[in-house]
Parts: sequence; C-alpha cells; structure tokens
Amino acid sequence: MKTIEIVEPGLISINEREKPIPGTGEILLKVKYVGFCGSDLSSYLGKNPLVSYPRIPGHEISAVIEELGADVPESFLKGQQVTVVPYTNCGQCMACRQKRFNACKNNETLGVQRDGAMAEYISVPWQKVLSEDALNEKQLALVEPLTVGFHAVDNGMVTDWDTVLVIGCGMIGYGAIVRANLRGATVIAADVDDVKLEKAKSAGANYVINSVRQDLHEELMKITRGNGPSVVVEAVGRSETYQAAIQEVSFAGRVVCIGYASDEIQFKTKLWVQKELKIMGARNASPSDFESVIRFLKSGSLNEINLISDIVKPEEAGTAMQKWTENPGKVMKILVRF
Repeated sequence: MKTIEIVEPGLISINEREKPIPGTGEILLKVKYVGFCGSDLSSYLGKNPLVSYPRIPGHEISAVIEELGADVPESFLKGQQVTVVPYTNCGQCMACRQKRFNACKNNETLGVQRDGAMAEYISVPWQKVLSEDALNEKQLALVEPLTVGFHAVDNGMVTDWDTVLVIGCGMIGYGAIVRANLRGATVIAADVDDVKLEKAKSAGANYVINSVRQDLHEELMKITRGNGPSVVVEAVGRSETYQAAIQEVSFAGRVVCIGYASDEIQFKTKLWVQKELKIMGARNASPSDFESVIRFLKSGSLNEINLISDIVKPEEAGTAMQKWTENPGKVMKILVRF
C-alpha cells in the first residue's frame, strides 16, 4: 500500500508498505482523507521532540471500514464511515486512574510517537473507532482537530457568564471559539490574519482584534469595560502570546494553554499571585469532546469548505508542507485524499 513518510526533517517521500491485517479486536480501515496537523508541520521541520524518523504522520482521520478482525462488536459493519480517536492510554497512570485518558502519561498519538494514518489502510482497535454515517468524508477528517479546542473550553469551565479571549484563530482556536459560543459566552478572537478573523466571526466570535493593526490591550479594555476577559485560551504557542494571556486575563481569571512553545518563557509571577489566576493546560481531547463535535457537525452549523485550505494527493504532500512552511499564518487545514 502507498504511504506518506517524513524521512527526515524537510523530506517527505511516498513509499510502499505491506497492507496491515487486522488482529483480534481490530478493524481494518480504508483511509479517505487525513488532515495535516500543526504537530505534523513541527515533525516536518524537525521541531517535534516526540518524533523519531522515518515517521508516517497523520491523526485526523476519515475512513471506511474495510475488514473486521475477530471479537469486534456486531455494531461495526463493513462500509461504515468512521473517524478515529488517535490516542492511546495505559489505564495505570494517575491521569488514567482519574479517567482523564487524554492526558495519559504514556500516550502515543498516531503520527507522533507511532506511525499514523497517512496510508491507504490502517488497522486500529475497535474501541478507538467512531462510526458516523451522518457526516461526510471531509467532515469526519475535521472532527479530531475541532475536539482540541472544545476540550480547552471545557477545561476553562466556560459558562454564559464569561468573556472568553481566544488568541490564535487557526483550526484549534476555531474549535475553541465554536465551543465557547455554544456555551453562551461572549467571545473575542485575536489573530494577525484578517481571513482567519472573518472565519472566527462565522464561528461565533462577537468581537475580533487584529493584533498587528490594533492595540490588543486597549481593545480588550474597551470591550470588557476595563476588566479584561475572564478566560483566555492560548492557541498559538509563542512567548508573546503566552505573556499576553497572563497580562490580559482578568483578576480571578482562568488561562488555558494549548500551544506548545519551542522556547522557554519568562513570566512576571506577581500577576499569577496578585490576580489569583487558574492556569491550566489542555492536551488532546476526551471521548465526550468527540461526541460534542460530532453532534455540532451533524447540526449543519458548519460549512466545512470554509476550513479546508487545500486538498492534495499523496504525491503533492511534500509541496503542500513546503508551502505551509513558507506561509504558516495562511493555512487552516490541508487534507490529503487517498
């Protein structure tokens, strides 16, 4: 079967591997679409410390059930359209014992710590397969990236009383905006790209701020009457945005950090203590987040075409990643069609 592999930083090749055979409790999937994630871009650039090479990337999956292994529940049928929860959980670490499986200490995500889904076929445990024929093939590939933003808003305990600032309106930030809007919060979106800010409006942002042309602090003070947002979701992963999150959040506020920053970041700890902040991370997503995103997509509230920057063939994956590298702020989602 055909696979896409990151051979080494900056080099993608198309290779052939043996088609997998589903083992006991596994389902063989014929892959339809796979999305490139920011973690895949980091792997391509050699900036992902969790990746060894060569690596098949991809964990944002749309597929069809091709074959069932032994001991798979009868509810799964050949031909069903599915997506996949791409994380593992050990069941023994402290996170798993609290049923926070998304934060498993020993997690291995498809395409990161183990080979991913950018192949014609993959075989996965049935427990990780979510069947949903009500969604189309492109929508199924958008489920996982949207869940990450949904999970961040859940971690932030957002309610209709809150004003939420989302810094970064890429795919992850977009999901956070949607979820915060569904929770009834007032949502402010900040980014440096006007196209992404327009998409943020369509996702439910009440206010948008272009932080290149506008002063972020001044605009937030106007919108929040001098208080600052009660919740800030950091979805960029840069020193400047992490510091802005701490600076701009209200007293007694909450900061939810999604973005991985490659450099160490210095903070004024006075703000942590003086504001009595709750600062938390948000990693991956929980099963309930997948259910929430699927329910949202089934509602018909999203035109998925607005989120897809490009659809490429496997042979075009290397060129697509190079273009993304050159214009990182212009890409929402690149799908590979198998």
